[in-house]
Amino acid sequence: MQSSRTSDLLRAVQLAESGAWSAAHDLAQQHEGDPHADWIHAVLHKTEGDAGNSRYWYARAGRPADFSKDPASEWAEIRSALERP
Repeated sequence: MQSSRTSDLLRAVQLAESGAWSAAHDLAQQHEGDPHADWIHAVLHKTEGDAGNSRYWYARAGRPADFSKDPASEWAEIRSALERP
């Protein structure tokens, strides 16, 4: 059974993938401080072209800021990480 946090973050990934950036951002922001939420936040800002803000959120998530990586592949990585038991 998924926690409500995990459900929210999986929903944020779905929203981001569908182009609903603002709704995805709002959900991720509700769980600020969670490494997965901060990672989502980083990829959202990378997608919008805000490299400085993105780097900040990657650091908060404890992840390297890799701007050569396609956001779609990161969404898949985040989803996989959230779905692990």
